[in-house]
Amino acid sequence: MAADKKKGERVGLLDELRGFAIICMVVYHAMYDLNFIFGVKVPIFFDSWFDVIQSIFAGLFIFISGTVCRYSKNNLKRGVQCFFFGMLLTFITPFFNEYTIYFGILHFLGIAMMIFGLIEKIFDYLPALVGIIVFGLLFAVTWDVRSGFIGISGLFEWALPEKLYSVGVLFPFGFYNDSFSSLDYFPLLPWLFLFIAGSYFGVWAKEGVLPKFFYPVHIKWLATVGRYTIWIYMLHQPIIYLIFSLIFR
Repeated sequence: MAADKKKGERVGLLDELRGFAIICMVVYHAMYDLNFIFGVKVPIFFDSWFDVIQSIFAGLFIFISGTVCRYSKNNLKRGVQCFFFGMLLTFITPFFNEYTIYFGILHFLGIAMMIFGLIEKIFDYLPALVGIIVFGLLFAVTWDVRSGFIGISGLFEWALPEKLYSVGVLFPFGFYNDSFSSLDYFPLLPWLFLFIAGSYFGVWAKEGVLPKFFYPVHIKWLATVGRYTIWIYMLHQPIIYLIFSLIFR
């Protein structure tokens, strides 16, 4: 069967989508640096509608990161390494500007990979379709944790205790107040649920049951970018900062 030939095969389209997402993230960060550090205004990137676009690209990246966890032999080790890189950025960023990354995308992905690595067998009790639906709904329901409630705005809402937001140390879970700021911020709620939903999609990908066009590489350089996203994320900000410093300072 054709599906058997693709079983366990790397999914070229996912690498390409992840490459596209990281490029979009690099462009966004470049515009952020121009606007807030170097004083070059690029208003279109900071209109309210663009926040939606940015969340879509970030969500795509997180979903695919969950998907590729199904191909890893040691997600726990990958998670520790990713979290270490995130902490490295936490210590480095204050040397470049006044802001710090306290729980950015690398911190988040590191914790998410570790959680998945520790309890993957428990997740496997749910069929892939059920897992995607359940964790997709949990992602939607917890989207407004930052606003003080869970639920879906306009349908049903449950207010969360204000104490959660005043403690101060619960920001990794999405509970923070006005005194908290982070240059990059991806809390476990709601993003962990999207990551886990992606891991169930990874079951289908690894089994080779996705449509045929998912598997071949269509744009080789973009797929290559998608395979080295962690290094691109680590290095792009210092390089962008150096280039802009040479140009504007």
